[in-house]
Amino acid sequence: MFNPAKIFKIKGAWESFARNHPKFVNFIGALKNNYIKEGTIIEISVSTEDGKQITSNLKLTEEDIKLFTEMSELFKS
Repeated sequence: MFNPAKIFKIKGAWESFARNHPKFVNFIGALKNNYIKEGTIIEISVSTEDGKQITSNLKLTEEDIKLFTEMSELFKS
């Protein structure tokens, strides 16, 4: 079931994240404007303090892009 209060809570958390990590938010903006299209491969790598690393990737589909577009509309200021 749709919970509008949860959306506002998530939006507030995103705004806090954006203040704390402006370079990452700018990076996401650059992706959205120039690189997000069907067939684009997104690779994510996470490194822990003790040197462990995990990496994964995905190839974007038309459905993925629609989802990202809808989600970005939720977080517009």
